[in-house]
Amino acid sequence: MGDTRGSFVPQRVFFEEGALSYPLGREMYDRFRGMGVVVGVIPPRGRVPGGRGLSPETSYREAKRTLVFAVRRSLAFQTCKPSAHYQLPLVTGCPGLCEYCYLQTTLGPRPYMRAYVNIDEIIERAARYIRDRFPETTVFEGAATSDPLPVEDFTGGLARAISFFGGQSHALFRFVTKFANVDGLLRLDHKGRTRFRFSVNAEPVIERYEAGTPRLDARLHAAGLVAAAGYPVGFLIAPVVVYDGWEDQYRDLLASLRDSMPARAAGALTFEIISHRFTPRAKSLISRRHPHTALPLDENERRVKMGQFGYVKYVYPDELLRRIDDLFRLEIGRLFPGARVDYVI
Repeated sequence: MGDTRGSFVPQRVFFEEGALSYPLGREMYDRFRGMGVVVGVIPPRGRVPGGRGLSPETSYREAKRTLVFAVRRSLAFQTCKPSAHYQLPLVTGCPGLCEYCYLQTTLGPRPYMRAYVNIDEIIERAARYIRDRFPETTVFEGAATSDPLPVEDFTGGLARAISFFGGQSHALFRFVTKFANVDGLLRLDHKGRTRFRFSVNAEPVIERYEAGTPRLDARLHAAGLVAAAGYPVGFLIAPVVVYDGWEDQYRDLLASLRDSMPARAAGALTFEIISHRFTPRAKSLISRRHPHTALPLDENERRVKMGQFGYVKYVYPDELLRRIDDLFRLEIGRLFPGARVDYVI
């Protein structure tokens, strides 16, 4: 398998005091203490220690190597339109250091990873949502504000969810990941009701902007294993970044995707394509957390577009967006007959 650069090993692990009343919390507490990792307990209404006196860049990186085990207290799931009916909140956050990530603006100044120990309660709440919408099919998204796979070897949350949805006749599960530690999920009785989506990009984009994540060949190897195990598979190509040679690089990416997939899986693939865009707030945060970034963030080269909730974002000009749309629809249609392009934006 390819280099799994960035496999998640937390440097600090904290437990909300209430998390230790759950079997998973106690198990993880003993496990991490045995590993020699810095372990602490957060009292009620306490905060995760650290960050004080550090630069934005250092504080951000410290948070990205911090894992918190917590109890998910609100079991009212957020909606997740248009891709799903509800979020399935197994995890919050991601250990990746991707410079463009939209979570820069949603998870606060210290975006540490939070894994929930009351997985059974979360799954039971999902079952209630399914019953409430019966006989309609209810779709759940497991990665709306997270990448849940990096902590799967610790929590088993995805395995629990996939097995649950495999037993549901009127529910589907989907999530997306940049990570590659899929071995523990390959032999589950998923019954095709979980779509496993991989976030990929042209190799220069991964090398320049996606620190702390597995390389492309590791992700594609994992995608091939998942497809061979019978899961429906999708690819999220985001963000599409325009630079010298971008068209050839993205053609190469699509050819690599084709080569990684079992022939019988290619026609059932889904694709989601998102061009690079940013908001003024995101640019400010990126500049502080990644002071040496080479991301293209010049507003003069973009078109202003109003976001869904009234905020300004900067997108590529219309002519360039059309070139992106044409390239991906043409190449996907040529390389993956029968595959579905959900959107190019």
